[in-house]
Amino acid sequence: MTDKPQSGELFGVPYNFERPSLGRMLSAYWQPGGGMLVKKPFGIGYTLNLANWRSWLVLGVAAALFYQQKGSVGAVDEEDDGEEPVEVVVD
Repeated sequence: MTDKPQSGELFGVPYNFERPSLGRMLSAYWQPGGGMLVKKPFGIGYTLNLANWRSWLVLGVAAALFYQQKGSVGAVDEEDDGEEPVEVVVD
């Protein structure tokens, strides 16, 4: 029985199921010469390259959207506290 490959590409998407080491993890997330997306050190697909300024921009926008969404959910709950329930009758 042949061993299945632990890393490679499937339909153009990279995968790697080799046991990750600390050095490989650090080198995967910090590649100064690489683009914004790099292959994941473990798993399927791509991840952000933290040595690229565009990745920090993406993380900042995601954090701002999360903060805005979290704040708006609380504001909606406070507005609904003073309203009475509405009864709807359908014939």
